[in-house]
Amino acid sequence: MDNWKKALILPNVKIHETIELIDRNSQQIAVVADEKGKLLGTVTDGDIRRGILKGIPMDSPVSRIMNPHPIKIPELTDRKSILSLLRVNQVRHLPVVDGGGHVVGIERLDELLAESRRRNWVVVMAGGPGRRLGALTDHCPKPMLKVGGKPVLETILEQFLRQGFSRFCISVNYKAEQVMEYFGDGTRWGAEIHYISESKRLGTAGSLSLLPFETTEPILVINGDILTRLSFGQLLDFHLEHQAKATIAVTTYDYQVPYGVIKVNRGRLAGFEEKPVYASFINAGVYVLNPGVLSRIPKDSRFEMNSLFESMLRNDEPVCIFPIREYWIDIGGLRDFDQAGKDYENEFLTGREENS
Repeated sequence: MDNWKKALILPNVKIHETIELIDRNSQQIAVVADEKGKLLGTVTDGDIRRGILKGIPMDSPVSRIMNPHPIKIPELTDRKSILSLLRVNQVRHLPVVDGGGHVVGIERLDELLAESRRRNWVVVMAGGPGRRLGALTDHCPKPMLKVGGKPVLETILEQFLRQGFSRFCISVNYKAEQVMEYFGDGTRWGAEIHYISESKRLGTAGSLSLLPFETTEPILVINGDILTRLSFGQLLDFHLEHQAKATIAVTTYDYQVPYGVIKVNRGRLAGFEEKPVYASFINAGVYVLNPGVLSRIPKDSRFEMNSLFESMLRNDEPVCIFPIREYWIDIGGLRDFDQAGKDYENEFLTGREENS
């Protein structure tokens, strides 16, 4: 099979075109080569997200974000050695080159080793009352509101299940019985589901002090009002690769000033900018936390996620940022709830491959 050839690109290809290529093919990597096929570099999802964090424009050539010194596999290397290279370097795909450095293939860990389900726990924060949605949540908890004909919480679980996650703990408070009756123990979905019943509202992080399990693996946490096509596996791999104690997923929020902006330099007019657009990273409500971090959360008390990260920063502990480039929406407001309904078929019913 020559499917790997679809992942070959020239160094002048635009970054946004490379993103489309990676999302479209099954290789999860773009291999940058010259016209003769000689390896120049590689581009992975991680390289793209690091470029986003650096503010590199998406219409720049891919050579600006590629790894110019990638690990490569010599042609005819045996399977055992390939597996060892992939595991030791904690990567899922590597280019194969001949003696002259020309690309002759791509080896993928997923194809060499059928992976078992991920053992990491996923905690879904589903206890909030959803006041911003008005009458919609008078008789229904926000995560049980239907988008695309099914509860938002069900879509969240299905996204994780498709990517190999099957162990869930749902934190509930407002109209908790509706969530618990619908999902039960998770058998219907081939999942394992436990619950944290908040006797009082514990904020965005407080219920993590009541987890009914112990683990040595990083825990994924997601707000119950988030719909996204984020690759949770890539988020987890990023967290492990950067040896972080916590990782926050972020998304870009654009704000347009509705007026002409005056530029000033030393008290004098320096120019005008008509209705400029400013971009900022915002908290996307998806996190990875090492188990040791949970000891910072006071027992059965209201505690916010931002307070947890602020305490970590004061102690100079590594907290990483993971930019979401996939679809993401918070359905907590009426406008976004309506928009999610319009987006649902295109984003979640298209049958597109997951990036996990």
